[in-house]
Amino acid sequence: MSSWRAPHHPAPISAVVAVPGSKSATNRALVLAALANGPSTVRGALRSRDTNLMIEGLRALGTGITEQSPTELLVEPGPLHGTDIDCGLAGTVMRFLPGVAALASGAVRFDGDEQARVRPQGVTLDALRALGADVEGSALPFTVRGTGAVRGGEVTIDASGSSQFVSGLLLAGARFEQGVTVRHSGGKVPSTPHIDMTVEMLAQAGVTVERPEPTTWRIAPTPVAATTWDIEPDLSNATPFLAAAAVTGGSVTVPGWPKETTQAGDQIRVLLERMGCEVRLDADGLTVTGTGALAGIDADLGDIGELTPTIAALAALAEAPSRLRGIAHLRGHETDRLAALATEITRLGGQCVETEDGLEISPVPLRGGLWHAYADHRMATAGAIIGLVVPDVEVDDIGTTAKTLPGFDGMWNSMLEGGDPR
Repeated sequence: MSSWRAPHHPAPISAVVAVPGSKSATNRALVLAALANGPSTVRGALRSRDTNLMIEGLRALGTGITEQSPTELLVEPGPLHGTDIDCGLAGTVMRFLPGVAALASGAVRFDGDEQARVRPQGVTLDALRALGADVEGSALPFTVRGTGAVRGGEVTIDASGSSQFVSGLLLAGARFEQGVTVRHSGGKVPSTPHIDMTVEMLAQAGVTVERPEPTTWRIAPTPVAATTWDIEPDLSNATPFLAAAAVTGGSVTVPGWPKETTQAGDQIRVLLERMGCEVRLDADGLTVTGTGALAGIDADLGDIGELTPTIAALAALAEAPSRLRGIAHLRGHETDRLAALATEITRLGGQCVETEDGLEISPVPLRGGLWHAYADHRMATAGAIIGLVVPDVEVDDIGTTAKTLPGFDGMWNSMLEGGDPR
């Protein structure tokens, strides 16, 4: 692993940047297609480490997945059986596939990267036990001993650590004998747009999710319909490119931006406007234009925590202090993102302090230096943003961006050259 010198480009940029499909939607579509009552097609699928791990995990379980093209996949459900599954560092794999594995016949053994072994997983596994599954372990590595069926029923969980705990149970729940009712008991559920995405995609597959209470989700036993899935661009992956316009006073357009979506990344529009950018959504896509100065921001990012590294990078370059709140759950992501951001911004001479549930950032002039990515794709892209206007910033592992956006460094260079990487 060699460090990557972040391109220094303080002059205004002007570019069109097309981003590939949503990781969150791709992996949900793959799971639903594997559980469906016939073949499904996933079009516009993201191909990245996380999605490839999902594909290989489902194939290992017995699902047929054929590439019609690199981004179009034919998914043919098959008898599920025991196997070994590599989760890598993908939360969607380690939290969505255990419910599928419980429907298999045989032992399914899960493991992943070293960093994944400390990510919270017990909520998912304890819930599956309560629903009748045979599960050994409480974190990676663990084993689900499938018997071909899961009783299902009601379960109460604390999903304050991750919305994926809810989504994982809902995605498989229609195939449980009694369906599933998931009740949340605990603090605020973070990243609720991701649950909204799960509910919307289940509806597309003919599965109704009832909400008798705001923190309760109920699914009756229902066939999962074969579906053609059209995957939207990944809006969270688009945010570093839009941030590049903000910090350089330039303009970046992301084509294909949906007018309505459940993706959390869509909220970047509001945040960038609040920080002083001009934002326009029209037939050409979403265009962000920097105005030469960034305002500080006080924002609750609880529902959109994945945007925190991008917003923190912008805050470190703003003209007034910022407070980012509601993101204590980021301590359990690919790395402890709050500690990582505070450490790396401070390492470059900035002022960034952890609070109980977030970060307080007071902008001061930054200097170059080594920016550690912590095997976290969004930490790596945050370093790239800062490097645009701070000379001599080096990201120790830009390759980790392949988790959700392979070829990020090439796309970044193409953007700076004013090209369209499509």
